Amino acid sequence: MKQIIFPLLLLAATALNCTAQQPKQETYQQIDTVATVYMTRDISPESLVRIYKALGVKAKGRVAIKISTGESNKTNHLRPDFISPLVNEVNGTLVECNTAYGGSRSTTEAHMKAISERGYDKIAKVDIMDADGSMELPVRDTTWIKTNLVGSHLANYDFMINLAHFKGHQMGGFGGVLKNQSIGIASADGKAYIHTAGKQKTVEGMWKHVGNQDGFLESMASAAASVHDYFKQEGKDIVYINVMNNMSIDCDCNGNPQHPMIKDYGIMASTDPVALDKACLDVVFNYDSKEGDTAIPLQNRIKEMHGTLTVEHAAKIGLGSTKYKIVELK
Repeated sequence: MKQIIFPLLLLAATALNCTAQQPKQETYQQIDTVATVYMTRDISPESLVRIYKALGVKAKGRVAIKISTGESNKTNHLRPDFISPLVNEVNGTLVECNTAYGGSRSTTEAHMKAISERGYDKIAKVDIMDADGSMELPVRDTTWIKTNLVGSHLANYDFMINLAHFKGHQMGGFGGVLKNQSIGIASADGKAYIHTAGKQKTVEGMWKHVGNQDGFLESMASAAASVHDYFKQEGKDIVYINVMNNMSIDCDCNGNPQHPMIKDYGIMASTDPVALDKACLDVVFNYDSKEGDTAIPLQNRIKEMHGTLTVEHAAKIGLGSTKYKIVELK
């Protein structure tokens, strides 16, 4: 039987058929500009460095590289040998936060053991940002969450490369830079707060409050915006990269994911996280599927979980633009 990481995962699917009470609507300044999304079909360590440089935003100060360290060696997380040249290029620290669902990374001690087993500590310093608890970031959108609880060590960094593996997700439908920046940078308690759409601020008992699927997706957008705002302060900055390989319908938080049905596509990057995730979604939904290389399972996972709502809400609250142009690196 296929392993399921989330103990009450079906609650999210059930929630799609439920009508949650909607809070008051807020007004936001939306972005209507055309963002640039860089793309290369070559998935290699060298191309990862090239696409970072193409963004034209030089890393400065104390540099955090947000990755997922993966729930097991079976998952499709980005491997150390693939990211190592980029890490060296910017003299970065790999950053993560503990999980809220048990598993191999739910405590700092266990997480560091998993990181060592996967070899990340051999290429760079690794920081579990919520090892000393949470810090609060203000949110521009208070529809569901009133604050964003992130790992307290986030305050130690001046620059972030949000380096995400684009794939499906059991609850979010898909995971790209918005997911990597929301529940990825949230502390374990912050993850509980986002998953429960503002109902629960601690991991203990969180699964009893999971069920507002659209609220969860919109909370992810709100949390991602708060981190973006934090790094847009004077003296700080942030850039975004999605690696479209090993695109299972399951997230890297699933220790036994389904085998990818769609072939590897490439690497995309932007300074606009909304445009970047939208461009990657467009690749998936416009894919020329054929036997042995089909995007249909991933498309269905995203549709079933209302996954595109995260991007739509992020655009609604002014995090970025859904309009973009592709610049291919030759």
